[in-house]
Amino acid sequence: MLGIEECLTEVMAIPGALDAILIDQTSGMAVAIGGGSRHLDAEKSAAGLSGTLQATLDGLAVTSATGTVRVSEMIISADDGHHLLKPVETVFDGPLVIYVRLDPVRSNLALARHRLQALSGRLITT
Repeated sequence: MLGIEECLTEVMAIPGALDAILIDQTSGMAVAIGGGSRHLDAEKSAAGLSGTLQATLDGLAVTSATGTVRVSEMIISADDGHHLLKPVETVFDGPLVIYVRLDPVRSNLALARHRLQALSGRLITT
């Protein structure tokens, strides 16, 4: 099992990883920061990413027959790279989101998705 810091260390070890943030999905606050995110406004980024995920969930729920949707991952491709968001259910502190920005040239999106899936299953909160 991984703690928060070990999780971010492994996320940043993904080939092409540029930034990583572990986000509290409920509050939209950054729990931990890795990589180049130290130079960005991590709190503002975390709030925006959390809002983006929530807006996507709300929009998809409208089209769902049951009115609810679970997102297993979200991928956004932009000029500055691929942005992956991986929601993680935790027993202790509520839902978290692992966010990583990948270099569009040096990264392998399929490998990054596979690694995030494996990491999310090993993450614990302390």
